[in-house]
Amino acid sequence: MKKGSKYGTHRVIEPEGALPQPAIKISNDMDIYDNEILIDVDYLNIDSASFTQLKEEAKGDIEKIKNKIIKIVEERGKMQNPVTGSGGMLMGRVEEIGDLLQDKIDLKIGDRIATLVSLSLTPLKIDKILNIQPEIDRVEIEGKAILFESGIYSKLPEDIEDTLALAALDIAGAPAQVKNIVKEGDVILILGATGKSGLMCSYMAKKMVGKRGKVIGQARNETRAKFLRNTDFCHEVIIGDVLNPINILEETVSVNNGQEVDISINCLSIPNTEMASILPVRDGGIVYFFSMATSFTKAALGAEGVGKDVTMIIGNGYTKNHAQITLDLIKESDMLRKIFKEKYIR
Repeated sequence: MKKGSKYGTHRVIEPEGALPQPAIKISNDMDIYDNEILIDVDYLNIDSASFTQLKEEAKGDIEKIKNKIIKIVEERGKMQNPVTGSGGMLMGRVEEIGDLLQDKIDLKIGDRIATLVSLSLTPLKIDKILNIQPEIDRVEIEGKAILFESGIYSKLPEDIEDTLALAALDIAGAPAQVKNIVKEGDVILILGATGKSGLMCSYMAKKMVGKRGKVIGQARNETRAKFLRNTDFCHEVIIGDVLNPINILEETVSVNNGQEVDISINCLSIPNTEMASILPVRDGGIVYFFSMATSFTKAALGAEGVGKDVTMIIGNGYTKNHAQITLDLIKESDMLRKIFKEKYIR
């Protein structure tokens, strides 16, 4: 077998010297190198920001979405949305393991795994798109993918349905990061609290803040607000327009004794929500952007423009033990498991 780089740079076609994620084009030749794993792919979970953009561009036309995904993979060798720059993750079965890895990893041929690295760096070849479920950002395919030596993955657990595990692991970095940054007594605002990552973050945040803290969840309308209240994952639920930062600020302080919050967590899938995340946070607080639609420029210059001295964290999709932390939440909470089962087991 050919020898490869740990970080997959041997796959980069353009530009020379780049890593696979920022590269414009990588090789999706499915003949593996000695430090790669070949995966027979069942599902792609396109990240929420990317799928929202694809859906809007196609005006909801499923065939146009299919054609766009195929075109992106043909042009780039990977599923990286050229507008959002983001990807997603996949689920499949191990088909081949490179010689160098056979004694180093806990996988064998036939194991079912979910990759925990972005599709925006994963060599992918799609033979056929079998189905698209736009309401849950899932694409069923016939195809193959490559996992690099540095790529992280999770074996699919036997006590959780595969598609349920896939849905949870897709946003595993979010609740694990919340566990790290939220302290007892904190007041937390979660934007997009009714979505997949938002629900996970709300549940984790409520665990972490204890009796002295507060979790405020944002919903876009009364229907979603009622759903969120019924989960009991948040102490307060506000209805607000995330494209109107003043509205979000006013709604937030109205349920927090006129005070700003300690931490805001952005779990949204649309752009231009940076200031709605920053404005309600007190000086010295934290703004955590899990949304892949976040603009660093808008966040940095926006905070400067309103004189906010806040720590801003980019949502790293990887946190130590994030897969186990997230799967444990699904096992622990009957409500979370019920919601995820209803939405994601198809």
